Amino acid sequence: KLAKMDEHIGSLTEMKSNLEKMETKLSRPGAFSNGKDDGETKESVEYRHAFLDWVRAPSDNDRQQKAAQAAKALEAKSRADSRETRSAQVITSTGAAGGFALPEQIERQIARLSVDISPIRQLATVRLVGTSDYKELIDVGGGAFEWLGEGDTRNQTNTPDLAEVAPTFGMASAKPQATEESLDDLFFNVEDWLITSAAEAIAAGEGAAFVSGNGTKKPTGFLSGPAPLSTADSSRAFGTLQYIASAQAAAMPTTPDTFYDIVYSLRARYRRNATWVTSKLVLAAMRKYKEATTNAYMWQPGLAAGQPDMFAGYPVVEAEDMPAVGAGTFPLAFGDFKEGYLIADRVGMRITRDEITTPGFVKFYIRKRVGGKLRNTQAIKLLKIAAS
Repeated sequence: KLAKMDEHIGSLTEMKSNLEKMETKLSRPGAFSNGKDDGETKESVEYRHAFLDWVRAPSDNDRQQKAAQAAKALEAKSRADSRETRSAQVITSTGAAGGFALPEQIERQIARLSVDISPIRQLATVRLVGTSDYKELIDVGGGAFEWLGEGDTRNQTNTPDLAEVAPTFGMASAKPQATEESLDDLFFNVEDWLITSAAEAIAAGEGAAFVSGNGTKKPTGFLSGPAPLSTADSSRAFGTLQYIASAQAAAMPTTPDTFYDIVYSLRARYRRNATWVTSKLVLAAMRKYKEATTNAYMWQPGLAAGQPDMFAGYPVVEAEDMPAVGAGTFPLAFGDFKEGYLIADRVGMRITRDEITTPGFVKFYIRKRVGGKLRNTQAIKLLKIAAS
């Protein structure tokens, strides 16, 4: 009887321990977000669960095999479903050699947070592409037409001129690190930490590249094309931006009229969605300008939550990577960036875990390929700090 009692007590102790572990796991932040969410398929959920287990303990062969099997199942599912167009199409697992593809939900959240951080992503045209050889054709000349009466001969009209826009690509990467102890802690929300760390790092690098990237292993920024000219759209070559001079060799304009010159150098079709883009220091100077007749400030704060501040009747977006005021610089841009700038994201992000190079810490190398290029140079105008 004593032996049976000891056996029952042992079983009850084991059950109590298991229940405590389950309770602890369920109390972990984000535990209830691991269900099916945001249109995820059953295979996607299984892969995400297996992936997060692998992030915590990649040396566990069972967990690594589980993650690899879940990735292969998801890849097979996406190939079988011809309607599947999300990042699951390119998921492949290479284990310790090349890491794993990020689960589609985590990847989407990183992309969404990057948009909130990177101001140019909020404004530009963003394409999801399957190859770095992506190109777009832009109509630069426009087609011709003719008026006709009944019975008139239909003449051949001019064919539009097309220009090719090919974004330059580079690898955007983030490498956050965590202590081994934190990963072992069930209360440490690995998923949220990865999303936040990766998005902030990638968005910071992208923001600089989209403004002034030189196109070498990175996007070509909208300020890095051919030297801007003062000539109008009708006489300026495609691919070159137009600038309006500040009439000051090394300072901002003395009169607000210069800003109206910038506004109305832009065609009406682009003014409808135009935005000012500049840094906070230049914005501080812009806030001091007043209308000559009414003496009212040209800058107006957004009156409702989520509404942008306005300058001369158009929204203002702060981009800290814009140049400062200095002789020959272009500290202020104005235009329809959705028409004017192209961002091309390669489908899929990958992650590799490194627990060797820094003992006691685990690094996660997250990367994706992204490209950028000026799309329509008539849609963006610049302020140049120059006498003429």
